[in-house]
Amino acid sequence: MGKIIFYEDRNFQGRSYECMSDCSDMSSYLSRCASCRVESGCFMVYDRPNYMGNQYFLRRGEYSDYNSFGMSDSIRSCRLIPPHRGSYRMRMFERENFQGQSHELMEDCDNIQDRYRMSDCQSCNVMDGHWLMYEQPHFRGRMMYLRPGEYRSMRDMGYSGMRLSSARRIVDSC
Repeated sequence: MGKIIFYEDRNFQGRSYECMSDCSDMSSYLSRCASCRVESGCFMVYDRPNYMGNQYFLRRGEYSDYNSFGMSDSIRSCRLIPPHRGSYRMRMFERENFQGQSHELMEDCDNIQDRYRMSDCQSCNVMDGHWLMYEQPHFRGRMMYLRPGEYRSMRDMGYSGMRLSSARRIVDSC
């Protein structure tokens, strides 16, 4: 389904660890991770254990240096993004606990504030598909991976102060 190889040093050097599923803490396999190669599938990588901290979406390819995709520290955990065939649906809410103005997304949205006149997205319910939410319009800035489920508070997920401004479906053939 998916395969990623992590390396301790830049440019695919040093000890390596092959992964084909989620890994909540890579420190048991490598002391650090500075480069990786995605051989198949799509993954989210995180700069903290337990899928926390800054996260980055990686598709098939070579990443010779974690700085090349904006990560400021070593990769500490990863999550396999399963392929999705079918529709995409997410309901966004302006406030926590599914309160305030809400809108349903079925397509990418490059600017939530402009399109829906929503000041912010503080909770959401992902009914179908896998999504990336971005802190800036036009799919830029820090990102957050959302799989099907209820997200009552973005702040409780460690995104206090992060304004979610755009959303994109993960439609790659992962």
